[in-house]
Amino acid sequence: MKNVFNVDAVDGRRILRSIIILAALLLILASIISYWLYLVYKEDLPSFESLHNIEPSLKTKIYAADGTLLQEFYNENRALVPYNKIPRQMIDMLLAVEDREFFDHWGINIPRTIKAFMIDVVRWRRAQGASTITQQLARMLFLHRQKTVERKIKEALTAIKLERTYSKDEILQMYLNQYYFGRGAYGISAAARAYFNKSVDELTVNDCALLVGLLKAPSRYSDSPEQSLKIRNSSLYSYYDWGKMSRRQYDSLRVLPLDLTSPKSESGRAPYFTEMVRQYLLDKFGEDVLYTGGLKVITTLDWDLQQTAEAEMKQKLDGMQAYYERIYSINNPNYTLLISDPNRPGAGRRVYKEIQGASVTVENDNGNILSLIGGKSFAESKFNRAVQALRQPGSSFKPFVYTAAMDNGYHPSDIFYDDPIVLTIPGSKEWRPQNFDDEFMGEMTLRDGLRLSRNLIAIKLLLKINPDQVIFYANKMGITTPLQPVASLAIGTSEVRLIDITSAYTVFPNGGIKVPYRYILKIIDRYGNVLEDNTNIHKEEVLSAQTAYIMVNMLQSVVDNGTGRGARSLGFMRPAGGKTGTSDNFTDNWFIGFTPQITTGVWVGFDDKTSIGKNQTGSANSLPIWTAIMMKAHSTLPTLDFNVPDGIVFADICLNSGKLATDRCIDVRREVFKADDVPTETCPVHPSKRLYVGPSNIDRFNIPEDSSDVYHF
Repeated sequence: MKNVFNVDAVDGRRILRSIIILAALLLILASIISYWLYLVYKEDLPSFESLHNIEPSLKTKIYAADGTLLQEFYNENRALVPYNKIPRQMIDMLLAVEDREFFDHWGINIPRTIKAFMIDVVRWRRAQGASTITQQLARMLFLHRQKTVERKIKEALTAIKLERTYSKDEILQMYLNQYYFGRGAYGISAAARAYFNKSVDELTVNDCALLVGLLKAPSRYSDSPEQSLKIRNSSLYSYYDWGKMSRRQYDSLRVLPLDLTSPKSESGRAPYFTEMVRQYLLDKFGEDVLYTGGLKVITTLDWDLQQTAEAEMKQKLDGMQAYYERIYSINNPNYTLLISDPNRPGAGRRVYKEIQGASVTVENDNGNILSLIGGKSFAESKFNRAVQALRQPGSSFKPFVYTAAMDNGYHPSDIFYDDPIVLTIPGSKEWRPQNFDDEFMGEMTLRDGLRLSRNLIAIKLLLKINPDQVIFYANKMGITTPLQPVASLAIGTSEVRLIDITSAYTVFPNGGIKVPYRYILKIIDRYGNVLEDNTNIHKEEVLSAQTAYIMVNMLQSVVDNGTGRGARSLGFMRPAGGKTGTSDNFTDNWFIGFTPQITTGVWVGFDDKTSIGKNQTGSANSLPIWTAIMMKAHSTLPTLDFNVPDGIVFADICLNSGKLATDRCIDVRREVFKADDVPTETCPVHPSKRLYVGPSNIDRFNIPEDSSDVYHF
């Protein structure tokens, strides 16, 4: 018995010793694991600073001046929704499907994890997940999706840190705003729009069930109606099983069909305009801010006017295109292109060239671009002809010649001769410039030379005042492209941009004040901070008010009874001035015109400078578009006349001599002058001691209306 007890005692000590050794080893192992976890927690996991500064990728949104959303730029289609704006059924549906104990755990659901582990061991495969919503958020924000032990540990530890940093409501808000739902939609707001074309607050229980179901595998489920229906009903069952609806409600909802909208692919509104904005944002803030920074950009665009401009441009260009395709054969090398077949060397097919157009509308007093069209179709060509294309302006450049002349002592009543000249150009043949109609009209006033767009008058005037002088004025007013100091500059042979020349024309109705065009009013970041504020208007006096008004008055003649009179026959009756333009060989058609409030420029032509066709002019093709845009732009504006500044007077002038008219003059016109520059010489062609007196001369010379020394009209 003694030996037996001794043996038992020895065995007991051995067992105890083994237990102690095993416990020590386990303690050492636990210490090692704990230390390793500490290192992972300390070094590999996101810092508290990064947890506090989670900034999801947000869309940059471009708005018209009235708040209309024009375009969105993003890497991830996402818009943030605050927790209190998310429907309660969406929160409950998410918890029912993903994490019913969410409000009871601290990032990790220990019982659920143990249960899932045991099921996985029994089935010898990963049969059940146990990640909480917080763990899923941690994985999405900071980790990868590879199913490794190390990742699961990091996921759990990061979840704990998230729970220590954020409230439960904030975690749910981040989760629903961050997760990818398919169809390019990140977050619940984008998903509601992508799948149902609804705002978040319009989502039904069925809608929420589908969206929560999509979280597991959005790309696989969203493209299959059968799978989508299956996961929606699975979510509905979880919702019912958790007690959030009755069996009757569940049965009624599960039989309803899916009500999904088709995926949309849009280039956005006013695409040429918004692309100009995108390029500006990219250059100033960089790609990362543009596509992820959640900027809000308020532009100057008038969306109603833009729609009218686009419709009118399309109608006109479609009509012109149909005309070309009707009168020219598909084999005509001038109006068609050969498209090569990459699969058959040497083979191909011919297609018609596309006639293009562009327009810009600017608000005079602040420079706001109200509408902009850069081409016939943004989908087919991204090239913005309103701001990028360099084209010959033709006669629409002539106002800069006349401006330089009026500011340097010339008058609208000065007599010039529309007759042939021959110019010798060094290194070239003699140049014999012609008028549009290949005819010459003899003597006429400068006003009539501009009104009727006589090339020889403009060329002779430019040569008298010097081409460099004209370039100086054009640059001051806003032309930024290189201009050549040659005689042909007078008829617009140096190329310009539509946006430049349109903006430069605003100097006339602005009384000599240059207001640079602008298209962005404010840029606001995701936190509401204003990054850029362009609401202050920058003004610069580049012409005297008197010179500007004289040009306005002369350009009114163009619209009232000159080459731009088609606007009147089309119904635009407001006070307006402007100028047509047709470049050499009819390759460019222009009309640029203004009222006291608004200036619009329109260009039509082929990209490769193919001739639009003989006698195809700015008045025939650009002016109708201009008229329609301006009628819409002024539909809600008061009718205003141009302001006559101090220092301007009117006098009756004989059109044969350009001098003060006498009672013997037949062709008399009321003409405009600077007060210190009115002619004092009477007409030598019709000599008389008595002046022709209309209201202008009575006011100018204070002549009594009953005087016997004057002739009353």
